[in-house]
Amino acid sequence: MDPLTEAAAAARDWHGRLLALLAAGSGDIAAVEDALADAYEAAVRTWPEQGTPGNPGGWLLTVARNRLRDRWRAAEFRRTVALDVDRDAPAHRDDVDVDAIPDRRLELMLVCAHPAIDRAMHTPLMLNTVLGFTAEQVGRAFSVPAATMATRLVRVKKRIRTTGIAFRIPDRADLPGRMTAVLEAVYGTYVIDRAEALHLVEVLATLAPDDPEAHGLAALVQLSAARAGARTGADGRFVPLDEQDPARWDRGLIARAHEHLRAAHRLGRLGRFQVEAAIQALHCSGAANVRTLLDLHLILNDLAPSLGGGVALAAVTAEAEGAEAGLERLDDVLAAAGAAGERFQPARATRAHLLRRLGRHEEATAEYDRAIALTDDAAEREHLRSRRAR
Repeated sequence: MDPLTEAAAAARDWHGRLLALLAAGSGDIAAVEDALADAYEAAVRTWPEQGTPGNPGGWLLTVARNRLRDRWRAAEFRRTVALDVDRDAPAHRDDVDVDAIPDRRLELMLVCAHPAIDRAMHTPLMLNTVLGFTAEQVGRAFSVPAATMATRLVRVKKRIRTTGIAFRIPDRADLPGRMTAVLEAVYGTYVIDRAEALHLVEVLATLAPDDPEAHGLAALVQLSAARAGARTGADGRFVPLDEQDPARWDRGLIARAHEHLRAAHRLGRLGRFQVEAAIQALHCSGAANVRTLLDLHLILNDLAPSLGGGVALAAVTAEAEGAEAGLERLDDVLAAAGAAGERFQPARATRAHLLRRLGRHEEATAEYDRAIALTDDAAEREHLRSRRAR
């Protein structure tokens, strides 16, 4: 890997961990982001000439920490902020063992989920600060203009600094209220960064061993990741679940997911992620009973109704009760969803499949065209094209 590529990879891999570590003292996320940006720029400028350092994370931490130290030593800052020996002392790369530094990303996520912060900004703030996604990327995910999202992120980071929200694990009584937002954010990261999500779900389950939904989310992410390698054939073709080779599934991840499901079951409080994980576990069992799947989807729809859940329920209804019943349920879901249903690719693909099964080929072709137009993944797009041609 060339030094420029390594610099980009180091910035991506270390961003959340370094931000959480450096911001823990001052709570000034914006200042730390500026310092890290300087460090990334320095890496891009110097690594191609001097070579990639043996300790990329430590190198970035040192440069960013020294940039912050320069700011803290400025006259205006010295008049308003007390001297901190650890903070204001110069940092040297040789003194930094980043692997020995505690990972404080989870504390940063809990800060992002603080009740003093607008609830609608919890997940966007986590995606931006912990995972390093830009305001444009986060805005796209939430259908908000990039400039608007950037303004909101700046405002909420300023609030964290001015209100002095502490970088710590909250008291046990306060933790459940914040965990819901954290769980949602980690769940959202899976489609963006599978490895990061796999790491974070284990951290969450360790932090909150008495939270059944933390275990449920861990199981859900692990079961989904276990089948990732089987979703694409040797020729790059998309392989749907019912055509996958179970021998290509990661049995270690499946076994670990079942440990989390058993831990959640012992706690005796059912939640959305546990039900979703149970559905995935049934698919991974090799003997998924369609009536049991339907019952689980009905429970999920009662616990946490959503557009995606409604589409999945319609698909399972079609397997259990026939394509006509599935299509009727799906059309009810889409009618309730309005414009969101028009843009929801899984809904259009599912409707195309059901119309094809009912022999309504002209309508099915039109739905396949809509689903293909909404699909970003090349392998899945080709799969839909082959279904349409068939």
